[in-house]
Amino acid sequence: DAQALRAIAAQLYTELLRGGYTQVCEFHYLQHQADGRPHDDPLAMSWALADAAADAGIGLTLLPVLYERAGFAQARLRDEQRRFVSGARDVIEAQRRIAASGRARLNAGVAVHSLRAATAQGMAELVDALGEMPIHIHVAEQTAEVDDCLQATGLRPLQWLAQHAALDARWQLVHATHSTPAEIEAIARSGAGVVLCPSTEANLGDGLADLPGWLAGGVPLAIGSDSQVTRCWAEELRWLEYGQRLALRQRNVAAAPGAGAGVGTGAGTGTGAVADAGTRVGRGDGAPPAEAASAARLFKRVLAGGTRAAGFARWGLTPGARADLLVLDLQAAPLLG
Repeated sequence: DAQALRAIAAQLYTELLRGGYTQVCEFHYLQHQADGRPHDDPLAMSWALADAAADAGIGLTLLPVLYERAGFAQARLRDEQRRFVSGARDVIEAQRRIAASGRARLNAGVAVHSLRAATAQGMAELVDALGEMPIHIHVAEQTAEVDDCLQATGLRPLQWLAQHAALDARWQLVHATHSTPAEIEAIARSGAGVVLCPSTEANLGDGLADLPGWLAGGVPLAIGSDSQVTRCWAEELRWLEYGQRLALRQRNVAAAPGAGAGVGTGAGTGTGAVADAGTRVGRGDGAPPAEAASAARLFKRVLAGGTRAAGFARWGLTPGARADLLVLDLQAAPLLG
């Protein structure tokens, strides 16, 4: 119920805040009662999440989810999924009410659960009604999903989106684990972003995304905790890079020192990222070591990508952005001395 959801979400949001996140994008499925009946206020569960974010002190981008069917070959949801059901008109109305609520640190986009859970008609109706707000979708997470999509449509998931969804900069493709070079090229041309969830993808055995391909294509990247096996952005970035090292048997996959990536303060990037300003250490010639270049490049890329994914034009220490400040514990072990 709403009270339990608020308590559970507040616990999670507090842990995310302590892990260094200051904004969370929430895929919101639990929109009805367990038997599928609507609440007296259809947004009762949405307000519970908003209250939880306020309790924790974190910013919230609420994403009501388009959820119409149980699979490509199933026209309806299963009985145990009845509380998830939400058509395009429901999602549009929810987004508009949330956005108009005037609550501090609360904004709203929309989400599509996945290609298997939404119809092409529902997606088109949803997108046609939207303005400049983020649209998130789980896509190409597991090989079984790729196989099912091929069987049902004749196309791979990312391929289908690129050809049929009119992708643009509003779209955020969550996971995108299984891609081809042609799909990466098409996504790059569209302007859509990708949200990688390394700890969840590892926990579920999904596989490894083509990080070098997405980086080389200039595709905006963000990170998500998804199932929250970890709730720390530094861990997500560490395992994003480590997974690539294990698969490719080379280090510093994300570094691009020849391009100057990962140095400087981020001035002019639109994000105001300054966390990499202290990376010029190591060789004595002013160039950052490869480890620092990898960390700084990933940090800057996901800060910029996360800005868009959460529905903001500016983020970080830059004029016009929300002032999110961290207090460092100088007695913490990594900072002693």
